[in-house]
Amino acid sequence: MSAFRLAPTRLSRRTLGAFQCRPAQYRRALATAKSPPSLFQSLDTFTDRHVGPDDNETALMLSKLGFNSMDAFLAATVPPAIRIDDATITDSTISSLSESELLTRARTLGRLNKPFKSYIGMGYHNAVVPPVILRNIMENPAWYTPYTPYQPEIAQGRLESLVNFQTMVMSLTSMDIANASMLDEATAAAEGMVMAFVASNQKKKTFFINNGVLPQTISVLQTRAKGFGIKLVVGDAASAFQDSSLSGDLCGVLVQYPDVNGNISDYTHLAKSVHESGALVVCATDLLALTMLKPPGEWGADIVLGNSARFGVPAGYGGPHAAFFAVTDKLKRKMPGRLIGRSKDTMGNPAYRLALQTREQHIRREKATSNICTSQALLANMAAMYAVYHGPVGLLRIAQKVNLFTKLLKSALDAVGFKVTNTAFFDTLTVDVSSVGAEAIHAAAAGEMINVRRVDDKHVGVTLDESVSGEDLMAITNIFLQASKQSASALAELSPPTTASFPAELSRTSQFLSHPVFNKHHSETEMMRYIFHLASKDLGLVHAMIPLGSCTMKLNSTSSMIPLTWPEFSNVHPFAPVDQLQGYRAIIQELENELCKITGFYACSAQPNSGAAGEYAGLSVIRAYHESRGECHRNICLIPLSAHGTNPASAVMAGLKVVAVKTHADGNLDLEDLKSKAEKHTDRLAASMITYPSTFGVFEEGVSEACKIVHQYGGQVYLDGANLNAQVGLTNPATCGGDVCHLNLHKTFAIPHGGGGPGMGPICVAEHLAPFLPSHPLVSTGGSKGIDAVSAAPFGSASILLISWAYIRMLGGAGLKESTSVALLNANYMAQRLAGHYTLRYKNNNGRVAHELLIDLAEFDKSAGLKVTDFAKRLQDYGFHPPTCSWPISTCMLIEPTESETLEEIDRFCDAMIQIRQEAEDIITGKQPKDNNVLKNAPHPMSTVIVPDADWERPYTRETAAYPMPWLREKKFWPTVSRIDDAYGDLNLICDCPSVEELAS
Repeated sequence: MSAFRLAPTRLSRRTLGAFQCRPAQYRRALATAKSPPSLFQSLDTFTDRHVGPDDNETALMLSKLGFNSMDAFLAATVPPAIRIDDATITDSTISSLSESELLTRARTLGRLNKPFKSYIGMGYHNAVVPPVILRNIMENPAWYTPYTPYQPEIAQGRLESLVNFQTMVMSLTSMDIANASMLDEATAAAEGMVMAFVASNQKKKTFFINNGVLPQTISVLQTRAKGFGIKLVVGDAASAFQDSSLSGDLCGVLVQYPDVNGNISDYTHLAKSVHESGALVVCATDLLALTMLKPPGEWGADIVLGNSARFGVPAGYGGPHAAFFAVTDKLKRKMPGRLIGRSKDTMGNPAYRLALQTREQHIRREKATSNICTSQALLANMAAMYAVYHGPVGLLRIAQKVNLFTKLLKSALDAVGFKVTNTAFFDTLTVDVSSVGAEAIHAAAAGEMINVRRVDDKHVGVTLDESVSGEDLMAITNIFLQASKQSASALAELSPPTTASFPAELSRTSQFLSHPVFNKHHSETEMMRYIFHLASKDLGLVHAMIPLGSCTMKLNSTSSMIPLTWPEFSNVHPFAPVDQLQGYRAIIQELENELCKITGFYACSAQPNSGAAGEYAGLSVIRAYHESRGECHRNICLIPLSAHGTNPASAVMAGLKVVAVKTHADGNLDLEDLKSKAEKHTDRLAASMITYPSTFGVFEEGVSEACKIVHQYGGQVYLDGANLNAQVGLTNPATCGGDVCHLNLHKTFAIPHGGGGPGMGPICVAEHLAPFLPSHPLVSTGGSKGIDAVSAAPFGSASILLISWAYIRMLGGAGLKESTSVALLNANYMAQRLAGHYTLRYKNNNGRVAHELLIDLAEFDKSAGLKVTDFAKRLQDYGFHPPTCSWPISTCMLIEPTESETLEEIDRFCDAMIQIRQEAEDIITGKQPKDNNVLKNAPHPMSTVIVPDADWERPYTRETAAYPMPWLREKKFWPTVSRIDDAYGDLNLICDCPSVEELAS
């Protein structure tokens, strides 16, 4: 224990004069690194803040690699044949703004968004975000900078919060199990449809959509159904079941509860009929309504889904929002998306981790029927914390107030001669306004800066939420009075209704959210402490670099995050009239134009709300293009083994058949095999998907030749943009020969990963594909022959487009190019440092890697019994998040440092890896046993190293376990649990919060 008693003394000595004692190559300026070119130049230029290495560090790394200039290095790294002209991406083509100038520009554009109050509904509400959640989660980098919790020992905080989300959903819906969120309600409904189809062994091909389902959901279902050959029927499900021919081919039925018009129906008998036909019931619902309504799990639903955003997440012009998805027990192993489960660590302590990962697309590849590889973790955590903060009593009070205000509005409208067409309701009224005409209502509403739903020329819709005050209620009421030439009324004139707004048999009688976590953190003090307690368990960019290959965990700058929560951007309904949103539309248009310049393509769609959704959208556009040419039969997609993991699943979802293409031993695409298979399938070739640079971490010389081969045999080329951070300003997908690409804005363009979402995956396309870009049923967007929607909102998770817009505008063309160049340099410097200690799997003919490097650890399995996991868990003891493990090759680590990390941080990581290599050598040489060593026992949380001396039974010291490098005494991130037993968690699947009894035991 002496090592721990001495630590404070050593720490104080180390911190004295710390800056002066740093090695010369690490001494950086304390202000903007470069001197401004003129007295009038802004001092808060962004590039120097974003790019980690300064000029001295860059020069040092170049010299270590044997280059005397960045240009010489780039010439050896990026194939000359695909380099773009230096004038393509510059400050002349994409001008730069300083941080302060960017915020001024954002304010100016924000004021162009008119501050209307929207009561449009249709799945979107005006959420009230508790300030304690807004400031301490949404605006807190400790919550928004971590990665997906694939390393659970350093992610227990958000895993616990996501379990709270799952528990919240399970409890309110009365379903057996729920996942950790989906991208949006419409795509969740599409996943439910495909689950129903798969449950019929893909033999029953009819899916029925009941009247009243949200129109954006129907549009997304139309897109998804096409790829699977599913027949959609829209109508009244109850009467449709009188047709026996329908039930014979039926795989599922989707109902909305309450529906788009506010109707609340009893689906008990319908569910029974559906089950008798062997089909599944899919229910889209509203969590707040379920505090008062009989939950779907109690009347027979098999799959329940919806949008959780009214639980404290801003509307944000459509997102990002966390959709929820819950199923019955028999469907749990077929459920898409991430699932958090309870397991135990090696000490027997309970711990959370991602469960049933074998369901995920990167493992199932072309056998998958879903490509979802992310969630909306940050937004799910906000919704979960909203439920924790309010608790069951608070949520019920909110729901009762919303329902009371809706009843008051109905009474007021009844009193003045308007008829509400839906007799049962929770928060939405559809009003017959034929006496005055709908346009008169909308005109009166516009005069009061209010939006209500456009239904038709005789009806309008009004949806209330918790943001509605008494004054707001009167303003809405007086709109109808004004349109009918009646005198305005006052709040005092409204009489509280005494009757219920829905049948007693549909009232909720079961308890909900009885778990302790939802019943104790109701003061702001307790809530703040709970949030920070969970955050303290998670490693994010606030602690250290996160060198995950193919994930591009770069800086998420504060200046780009700030506008996100301004009300002029956050309080905007996605279906508000376009003329009210000129600021948003200007930003989106600017971003799309800049992305086209960066990719070299003609047009862009910002609708896909994840990278995998972008893949699916791009392939669907390609299919539509072929169909427009009378070539519907083209359904073959060639995918190299080096392609990104989601590619095969996306191809299947788009209705394509996957044919694998080989790669050579050096990692390059086998062009002969590609040509052979393209020629073999020339009559049916639709597309090829190529990730560039490849997931093996190299720029392949033959990418242009590969594109020519595909085009020669009638196909289109989808260049996966997962690794675009290696291209910006140096090359682009169009120059390489592609026809379409998606861009991971949460990678290359700095949207935070949020601990597992949100993300955005817009697509850019060549001119001939532009007419087929995704459309939307409610907002004009996309191409003249656009495919149906791929996301619920017209611009996906629109609010976070602000982040990428700000990132590009602050860097400008020159900064973008410098970022790419330094990303490549950092990776190559790291490869140089590690090459003498580990096997570098792939590099080009000049010995260079791209923006990431693949090291192979197979030799250690043979010599020391060590797996990739052992190295990964030991890195946690050094305070680092491990690189991407066992992908794209099972024995490898894929490492990506990004441009944001300084030389000091890169060296610190390399020092850790080199020290771990020495620890492995001690096992190889017999100094440490193979079954009980510092790698096999890693990680070492504090609980394992503070045991009494008599209980320390390991052949190495506590100091070796906890402080293997000197700098850890000054800055140490502790894992909170020891290594977790994955198999135990999957065999004993528990995905909700501990009960009172479990906590007591």
